[in-house]
Amino acid sequence: MPIWGITIQNEPEAKQVWDSCLYTGEEERDFIKNHLGPSLEKHGHGDVKIIIWDHNRDVIFDRAQAVLSDPEAAKYVWGTGVHWYVSEEFENLSRVHDAFPDKHLIFTEGCIEGGPQPGEWHTGKRYGRNIIGDLNNHLEAWIDWNLVLNEEGGPNHVGNYCDYEYEEG
Repeated sequence: MPIWGITIQNEPEAKQVWDSCLYTGEEERDFIKNHLGPSLEKHGHGDVKIIIWDHNRDVIFDRAQAVLSDPEAAKYVWGTGVHWYVSEEFENLSRVHDAFPDKHLIFTEGCIEGGPQPGEWHTGKRYGRNIIGDLNNHLEAWIDWNLVLNEEGGPNHVGNYCDYEYEEG
């Protein structure tokens, strides 16, 4: 399977009940600069896109700045990934774009926890509000985390089931 892009760590500031690995911006920068970027190039995978952050909008600018302000790390980074949890501070995406216009912005995760909620409109409203808010602030792509959930909103090894666009019939 061809791999077009990778992130350093999903939600690097989240200490949670499932698999976690906490990274500071400086640790992420140094890992890319001193290990991941050079290794991908050395082994003929320099075309694989590296996406930093992969977490919430609230502090996306600070995280992008910690990594992308270093030219030796930034040369390996394709862009910054964002999730919709915590805030709808869409303007933070524009701040990243304005500071680093040669880098990309991509939505990498968003779900509504609590399992399927048939007949509720809040899921669709949240999707619409976030997609529009993000696209209006330089986001270039959206990956739907919930595309292949079963009827219970899983599978999930810690019981963190999610809602999805449910259609009966």
